[in-house]
Amino acid sequence: MDTHEAGWLVSRPRGSVNTMKTPVRRPWLGLLVILAPVLLVAMDGSVLFLVMPELTTELRPTADESLWILDVYGFAVGSLLVAFGNIGDRYGRLKLLMIGAALFGTSSAGASFAQTPEQLIGLRALMGIAGATLLPSALAVLGELFPDARQRSRAIGIFAAAFAAGFAIGPVAAGQLLDRFWWGSVFLINLPVVAVFLVLAPFLLRDVRAVRPGKVDVLSVLTSASGLLLTVYAVKRIAAGGFDLTPAVLGTAGVLTLTWFVRRQRRLEYPLIEVTLFRDRVFSLAIITGLVPLAAWSATAYLAGIHLQSVLGLPVQQAALLAVPGAVVLTLTCVITPAVVGRIGIRSALVACHGLVAVGLLLLLLVDAGGGIVWYVASTVIAGIGYGISFSVVADVAVAAVPTERGGSAAAIAETSNELGNALGIALLGSLAAAVFRLQGPGVAGTLPETVQTAGVPAPAIADAEAAFVLGLHLTVVVIAVIHVALAVLSARWIRTPVPVA
Repeated sequence: MDTHEAGWLVSRPRGSVNTMKTPVRRPWLGLLVILAPVLLVAMDGSVLFLVMPELTTELRPTADESLWILDVYGFAVGSLLVAFGNIGDRYGRLKLLMIGAALFGTSSAGASFAQTPEQLIGLRALMGIAGATLLPSALAVLGELFPDARQRSRAIGIFAAAFAAGFAIGPVAAGQLLDRFWWGSVFLINLPVVAVFLVLAPFLLRDVRAVRPGKVDVLSVLTSASGLLLTVYAVKRIAAGGFDLTPAVLGTAGVLTLTWFVRRQRRLEYPLIEVTLFRDRVFSLAIITGLVPLAAWSATAYLAGIHLQSVLGLPVQQAALLAVPGAVVLTLTCVITPAVVGRIGIRSALVACHGLVAVGLLLLLLVDAGGGIVWYVASTVIAGIGYGISFSVVADVAVAAVPTERGGSAAAIAETSNELGNALGIALLGSLAAAVFRLQGPGVAGTLPETVQTAGVPAPAIADAEAAFVLGLHLTVVVIAVIHVALAVLSARWIRTPVPVA
């Protein structure tokens, strides 16, 4: 019996009579199964934001090791998304989903019991590699589950909302777990979800392949990943320890590697990333809108989590509960944005996105060493609306801005921009805050949690450390807000006519 006739998708010749009905429930059950790993991949991008103070106590990472623990996952996902999308097309999406899920579960178990910062960084990188196999394959399989365009649109909307919700609820879930268990439990909860997926996926999902011309350019994959890592490593080292010859040389090598990568893409017949798409202003703006708001969200969520726990002394569970309003608003915005955009247009939506993020972030300037909890919650709620708009419209705007035959490449770049935004937010903006702390702090340790937990530190030194951290938070917020204001202006100027949503 053909797999279509078996109940996946009923396909029949034009004019024939459909003697079998596709079970209505199966596609939606398949969607639920797909959403499980998607939610996990998104959650693990943010789940450590509230965990770092306790993790610092247990593993004693340095300042730059702390940043690597947080963002090596996002770098691995973002650097490999496009490559694994091509590999899945060639060898089968369901097969790649199963392999990726198994690797994700195995590396999550290892991360739960890591004994050193180096072990945790390595295992987080493996989790990121696994996550890069899951996201593009899950979306491709989703398209096969729903041949009807209207149902497929609804399913993709749910997919996007779940992905956004995963980022938003990661810190909330971590806070609840840390109130009862040790820090490694935030990874261990992945195991039952992965197990259920591995059992149900072969029965509810259908393998998908696509005939793609050319091969995956391995050299492009290696140069893009190594260029990013070298550049970011240099930024972190300089931020944590001051200017030195070694990170300067490595940073220069990273920039040159990325430059060579871009030039190589222009010469390849089948490039890993079609950099020529960036000649279109609207496309470029869409990709930047996918990257910058998520960078802002990840950096401020991480820094605010430290402020709530290490400066204000809140228990982790209470800090997690304070993130709930923003998470709810962000998720709801993802759901309702497509309908709103149909009324107000893409230009107004993008202007509102960047404007709301800027306003929300600037409210964090009212947070200080003595308090500011109300302003923190208000910030997450207002900025959350902007983040939700970004999550919802970026891929559609990017695809609509390019010729139809290049829509797949545009969607892949849009998806990659989200993951890189998450990693770069912590890497670059976190490094900015770390540099301020190094220059203005008491010099006891490289981070505020380390300083607070160091025995024998006098109260004035603790106060100086808290003030230095708050200064770093404020400076970071101002930098991000200025960037978002500039993007709001560009959105109003560059998008002069309505852009149809793909």
